Amino acid sequence: MASTNSFDAHGTLEVGEHSYEIYRLSAVEGSDSLPYSLKVLLENLLRTEDGANITADHVRALGGWDENAEPDTEIQFTPARVLMQDFTGVPCIVDLATMREAMADLGGDPTKINPLAPAELVIDHSVQIDVFGRADAFERNVEIEYERNGERYKFLRWGQTAFDDFKVVPPGTGIVHQVNIEHLARTVMVRDGVAYPDTCVGTDSHTTMVNGLGVLGWGVGGIEAEAAMLGQPVSMLIPRVVGFKLSGAIPDGATATDVVLTITEMLRRHGVVGKFVEFYGEGVSAVPLANRATIGNMSPEFGSTCAIFPIDDVTLDYLRLTGRSEEQVALVEAYAKEQGMWLDPGREARYSEFLELDLSTVVPSIAGPKRPQDRIVLTDAKKAFREVLPAYVEHTEGAQGEAASFPASDPSPQGEDANNGGEAPPHVDSSERPTTRVPVTTADGVSFTIDHGIVSIASITSCTNTSNPSVMMAAAMLAKNAVERGLTVAPWVKTSMAPGSKVVTGYYEKAGMWPYLEKLGFHLVGYGCTTCIGNSGPLAEEISAAINDNDLAVVSVLSGNRNFEGRINPDVKMNYLASPPLVIAYALAGTMDFDFATEPLGQDESGADVFLADIWPSAADVERTVQQAISQEMFTEDYADVFAGDERWRSLPTPEGDTFAWDADSTYVRKPPYFEGMGADPQPVSDISGARVLAKLGDSVTTDHISPAGSIKADSPAGRYLAEHGVERKDFNSYGSRRGNHEVMIRGTFANIRLKNLLLDGVEGGFTRNFLAGGEQTTIFDASAAYQEAGVPLVVLAGKEYGSGSSRDWAAKGTALLGVAAVIAESYERIHRSNLIGMGVLPLQFPQGESADSLGLDGTETFSVTGIEAMNEGGTPRTVAVVATGEDGSQTSFDAVVRIDTPGEADYYRNGGILQYVLRSLA
Repeated sequence: MASTNSFDAHGTLEVGEHSYEIYRLSAVEGSDSLPYSLKVLLENLLRTEDGANITADHVRALGGWDENAEPDTEIQFTPARVLMQDFTGVPCIVDLATMREAMADLGGDPTKINPLAPAELVIDHSVQIDVFGRADAFERNVEIEYERNGERYKFLRWGQTAFDDFKVVPPGTGIVHQVNIEHLARTVMVRDGVAYPDTCVGTDSHTTMVNGLGVLGWGVGGIEAEAAMLGQPVSMLIPRVVGFKLSGAIPDGATATDVVLTITEMLRRHGVVGKFVEFYGEGVSAVPLANRATIGNMSPEFGSTCAIFPIDDVTLDYLRLTGRSEEQVALVEAYAKEQGMWLDPGREARYSEFLELDLSTVVPSIAGPKRPQDRIVLTDAKKAFREVLPAYVEHTEGAQGEAASFPASDPSPQGEDANNGGEAPPHVDSSERPTTRVPVTTADGVSFTIDHGIVSIASITSCTNTSNPSVMMAAAMLAKNAVERGLTVAPWVKTSMAPGSKVVTGYYEKAGMWPYLEKLGFHLVGYGCTTCIGNSGPLAEEISAAINDNDLAVVSVLSGNRNFEGRINPDVKMNYLASPPLVIAYALAGTMDFDFATEPLGQDESGADVFLADIWPSAADVERTVQQAISQEMFTEDYADVFAGDERWRSLPTPEGDTFAWDADSTYVRKPPYFEGMGADPQPVSDISGARVLAKLGDSVTTDHISPAGSIKADSPAGRYLAEHGVERKDFNSYGSRRGNHEVMIRGTFANIRLKNLLLDGVEGGFTRNFLAGGEQTTIFDASAAYQEAGVPLVVLAGKEYGSGSSRDWAAKGTALLGVAAVIAESYERIHRSNLIGMGVLPLQFPQGESADSLGLDGTETFSVTGIEAMNEGGTPRTVAVVATGEDGSQTSFDAVVRIDTPGEADYYRNGGILQYVLRSLA
């Protein structure tokens, strides 16, 4: 639909021999001083202005934005495209397939359910590191991936043919966000002759990686993404924008990873949830594009909606390097300069808040043991580890993993210092830290001793860092130097290299680095998220048994973006984020109980000590090697036929038809129940009465705690379901791979092994009390089934930052299917709150300064919520009345804040969810 063009902004832009229609921002008063990110939103409104949903008043509100005001103006943002990965993308396509049938049931045309904006899906989350440390690891892991996921892949092949404007990047190609910046992102789009900024929403929170290219985009739940594909704008408030000034340059010895961990700590401390972050200043032009992308990637870790860089010559150089056409590069430059979107290093836009970092002050860092914002200066890493280790040994870790007092266990004398020798981890002093030394002999006869704090996993993984040639080459060159000095990796370390695209393989080959990486066990295991998404694969059986039988607190070190509890591997309690070269350094050390400044990694052939500083490559050498090894041809060749796939992909049978033929026996892809019994008009929303508490949770409960992820345990409700359906334990696969089956997913919701439900004392995992059965302990799924059968609604009580982390739509879908009518939390992270509404679950917030504990609520109460029915009149109440009745009849009353923040969200809630709203609109 053409814009109503109230501001006479429509015009043309001549670039070389081409002419493009554009909507000029200069037509709107106040546009010149707006932050870059809001200029992108302003163009979006100008181009999509229709006089109804998007009006001239919306445009004026954005042009006259008050940077000091709290957000209160709703706008409708229409993203140019939708980006998906396969874990979240499969349920999106499942839902679209189900909507086609529901559309037919309502008497409509099923083919109306079709993407109206380009939608691209990259299969990157399914490969698991089953095989590692050997030359055929990649080939074997891909084979196993196809064996496990054939059903899902056939379904996606059907979607590729059934839906228009939907494309799939097959397995074994790369990680979605790296493929996005290297190939899919346009920076400036052209459609029907109109040029406009490339914008996107993605079904993965790290969609913000593309912010490094000047592309405005962020992660949304799958339900929001489906609506965007179907032409629904994203309802949002004009946000506050944090201006982050950069100056100086990164010092030798520090990396982009260290910069991003520093920025993550700063912004999380400052508080940027729901805000845009925008980088400006003289230092920006000194930040390479890959570093910008690394910073943008980590936006969810500091909680902002986006973390964006303007367009400049660095952007253009990267577009050329990665094989974009000269015509496209010329358009990006001309468009950005015409619209005032080109970086002016001396300009300071109207920002709501300000921060500044002198890049020269950045020092080598890691983050952990369980949150990305908990940065540790590398020189303090050993001390910090020792401070928290007792809490993990004694199971007393708190919200920050606080240390507790401990008795030193196993005061046996230490064995020899045996890094590279296969004995105990070095430098363990039982008088200073807990120690439990356990001898292990592997299947191939290698013997060694392990203890608390060993590095059991060292993985170069995740688009966050594998997209960055400087840190990747630094890792390879460090490996080369280590091998040449005779160092080897400790035998208990599971090592892996999982790049985000084939380009990494290309420049490693050209630089001759693979032999050194492989000598240390860092063989190519796959092109995918692997360890970062929880697909680290199993540890060696003997090591796993020793860890579990002796309750060892062991460590993973990965170059990823997430280190939440229970995410990386079920055997591993403590997880640390580090740059790729530091991942290799910790693999060489073999333990987190290590000080790189004072302790040698081993000895060379002459017996001389070798320290990390001796093998760390200089920044100049790294940059020189990168320049010699990387070329435009690598990108153009690797992406020439990116959607075609290999022989395995092309030979998969492809189902046909406008609607999908569901297989009743499938344990991967099943028709979900969201639209069962749905009428053409929504039922009125109702108050909640007689609700019981399914879970009482503390602070910083992430979507990793809520949404099913990682491996499926045999004795879990999901494991029992699969066994009952004839699936052998070895074929369970992961929760992520089974996201297209709601029966598996509902059984895994709130089932994270590290979840602490405060209805129970000292119990971790997916358990609760069933108050219909005298308060007995049972699984959350079984309790939910009993409550739903009895017609009892449920609530969840939670603390601060509820739902932080990944944009997992199943955290909301599972919550809804478990029968939860409302969540009452102290505060929410943006995506999960939005997703709860999208699934018809009411997000409520305790009064300012209050919590479940301060109100004396222990979760045994029965809850009623009144005032919800006022929404049937068309508005949204600011608060609703909550009454909690204790088992003794006493009552606690409070007014909960209704966190339905926009009229659009209210429409979704009144319809029972966003998909129901869209379906009724289209029908």
